[in-house]
Formats: sequence, C-alpha cells, structure tokens
Amino acid sequence: MTTKRGLITDSFRVVKRARRASNRVKRAISPPPQKEADTLTVRDKELQKLRQFDLDSKFGPCTGIGRLQRWERAKFHGLNPPEEIRDLLLQTHTDPEYYQSLWSEYPL
Repeated sequence: MTTKRGLITDSFRVVKRARRASNRVKRAISPPPQKEADTLTVRDKELQKLRQFDLDSKFGPCTGIGRLQRWERAKFHGLNPPEEIRDLLLQTHTDPEYYQSLWSEYPL
C-alpha cells in the first residue's frame, strides 16, 4: 500500500502575526476637487463651445474648412446652426485658435 501524502501545511507550522494599531497611520483627507466651471475663464468657455460645434456632426464635416465657413455652409443647407457661434466667430475672426476647427492640425 502507498502512504497517504498530506498537505504542505501539515509539515509547517502556521504562524499568524497580530496586527498592531500603532503601525497604521491615519491619512489626512484631501479636499474635494474644485469644479471645472469655477476655474474656466471666458476664453476657455468660448473655445469649449466652439469645440462642441466642431464635434456636432449634424452641421456637416469640419475638416479642411474654417469654423465660419462651416457655419455658413450649414446655414445655406438649412441645418440651423447656433447664432451665438457665428457671433463669437465674427467677434474673434483674427484669432486662429477661434477661427480654425478642432481638426485643423491634422493633415488631410
């Protein structure tokens, strides 16, 4: 007959160590993160609106043309683009960050 093999824990003594409360250090709770709306400037809010206009596909493709051209093309085709986007683009027509679409840096 063969001998019965036991578990490895049968030949080694199991030692459990008691946890010490003094080893644990309580961490200070960090303050909650600030809301993004509180830290945004007027320029950041305007650029965010323009990015949303770029990402909205119902006004047609936005690669290869400027934002104002896209707005005018959408108006011509009766897609009813927001008037505030046009007003914003006309006020800041000299700033390329406002005029160029989100995808202007990517090659065609």
